[in-house]
Amino acid sequence: MTRTQDHLRTAFADAAVTGWLHACDIDSGAEVGFHPDHPVVTASVHKLCLLVALHQCAAQGDFELTEQIEVPPTGRTFGLTGLGAMLDPARVSLRDAAYLMMSVSDNIAADLLLERVGLDAVNRTTTQLGLSHTRAVHTFRQLLDTIKKDAGPGGTRALSDPHTLTRLTALDPARTNRSTPRDMTRLLSCIWRDEAGTADHGAAMRRLLGLQVWPHRLASGFPFDDVHVAGKTGSLPTLRNEVGVVEYPDGGRYAVAVFTRAANTAATLPAADAVIGTAARIAVDALRAPRTRRRAGGA
Repeated sequence: MTRTQDHLRTAFADAAVTGWLHACDIDSGAEVGFHPDHPVVTASVHKLCLLVALHQCAAQGDFELTEQIEVPPTGRTFGLTGLGAMLDPARVSLRDAAYLMMSVSDNIAADLLLERVGLDAVNRTTTQLGLSHTRAVHTFRQLLDTIKKDAGPGGTRALSDPHTLTRLTALDPARTNRSTPRDMTRLLSCIWRDEAGTADHGAAMRRLLGLQVWPHRLASGFPFDDVHVAGKTGSLPTLRNEVGVVEYPDGGRYAVAVFTRAANTAATLPAADAVIGTAARIAVDALRAPRTRRRAGGA
């Protein structure tokens, strides 16, 4: 185990989580990993795959991103943000639904886009980009329905019971939306290098990733005004994830994917959230060490 991996192991252990990580320099290809090829449950991180598929379909002429969709007040996928918190009928464009999906992880917006794009298109996109361990199995409504079904008559209260969690399909990467940390950094690298679509579509996707509102995970490891963090979180009972890109003012840009699982079933675990930023910082600092040494040597 390298020194960096040892630091990562300690950070995850101190936060009382199991963690998986991959980070890479988007331009040089240098990488850091901590079980980077382990299958993981993506949860809402899979919305990133949907975003890429949406833009690829638009680039192919399947539809315009300005196309409007109606959102009735009934029959909406469960969600506490965005359209899920709204009470009245709404009308949004595909690109504005994508904004809600990425900025506040709006489940309703995601499923509206999935109705337009389709799970098959999402899986074709990830396969074409070489993400061989990434698969979309459920819509977000279907994913939440599996939790409700598996939890049984106890409902959401049962999710605090570790024995209940062992039977949740949504927490088993073999049976739900899944990926690996390495696959996710590959996808991010493709977006940042304009290999996941045209330059215009790449810029649009990067913009949306930069508008995510949650600062408590990946971004917490980089509390600097001149360092930009763009990412997408994902959460399910005991699971806290985030993937994103960290950009420094000297031009360095690093794709990072961190997935964690806690033994504690509490919904609020600040240390489990914060370790995502801590682990990302450890990995990025290791990737930046040669650049930092070169700069110091030239001073």
